[in-house]
Amino acid sequence: MKYIVFILFTVMTNAAAQLMLKYGMMSMGPLSFAGVNPVLKILQIVFSPWIFFGLSVFVISMASHLYVLSKVDLSFAYPFLSLAYVAVAIFAYFVFREDLNAWRVAGIGFICLGTILIAQSDRGHDAAGTDLAGVSMHKSGMSQ
Repeated sequence: MKYIVFILFTVMTNAAAQLMLKYGMMSMGPLSFAGVNPVLKILQIVFSPWIFFGLSVFVISMASHLYVLSKVDLSFAYPFLSLAYVAVAIFAYFVFREDLNAWRVAGIGFICLGTILIAQSDRGHDAAGTDLAGVSMHKSGMSQ
């Protein structure tokens, strides 16, 4: 739980990047490659302000995620990324007026419940993978 702030930073920057990318694509209008050089069209997309900013935030999110992966188990850190879906769904409802029906709300609830259970699974263990009595939790008996 020591690195939860970094995990949540990764989640929020990931969600923010998704929202920026969506806004950027909406502001570009319908996407078509008809009659244009595809490489130039891709460059036009990538360097449009909201898309470029969204991609930049994704790089920050990935750097944060790499830091987290250097500190905690992948099986602990990765499921937290599902919280990005929760954030995106809620913000998309308010910002883009996207549908947030009962099925999506139920799914969000299950994601949150699953994330809480995963967070609880780390209680009583330190970052080196030992329990509070100092016994290694790794099969090899060696800490990382």
